[in-house]
Amino acid sequence: QVQLVESGGGLVQPGGSLRLSCTASGFVFSDYYMTWLRRAPGKELEWVSSIPGDGNNAYYTDSVKGRFTMSRDNAKNTVYLQMNSLQSEDTGVYYCAKDSGSDARSRGPGTQVTVSS
Repeated sequence: QVQLVESGGGLVQPGGSLRLSCTASGFVFSDYYMTWLRRAPGKELEWVSSIPGDGNNAYYTDSVKGRFTMSRDNAKNTVYLQMNSLQSEDTGVYYCAKDSGSDARSRGPGTQVTVSS
């Protein structure tokens, strides 16, 4: 059974930084892409970033390129999302997902990120 648990969300001022973590279990972690998605208030779920099993060449949606960095530690079954220069538009619930995350059963419960002064 896939289990994903996100942590690291919180309230941060514009321009600030947060680091999200997601610990996975129930599958061979290093065999799968991992993905971060987010849902802003009143909006649909949005893909943010994905990283292959070997940790090379993470991919990002245009709005976060140059500000967010996704990484993984396969020894710890954990993925990270370092978020810098945060903007109000980054506010939302952030979800970690196995593979693409298109199946809700492959996503964690989420962690709230609020960017506000």
